[in-house]
Amino acid sequence: MVGNKVSHSNIKTKRRFYPNLQTKKFFIPEENEWITLKVSTSALKTINKKGISAALKDARDKGILA
Repeated sequence: MVGNKVSHSNIKTKRRFYPNLQTKKFFIPEENEWITLKVSTSALKTINKKGISAALKDARDKGILA
């Protein structure tokens, strides 16, 4: 997303809004291996709620992961 950075004197300059990405290692017990993913913090909440195996399965079904 793009927007304006507004100073105290009300001068507007362009800025970018970047997603909050984190690099995180996950252990997959079915495959007995660690994987490293760069995920957003909202995706981390989803992984914590569903579990890594279910989240990976949903991502593969949607075509996000190969």
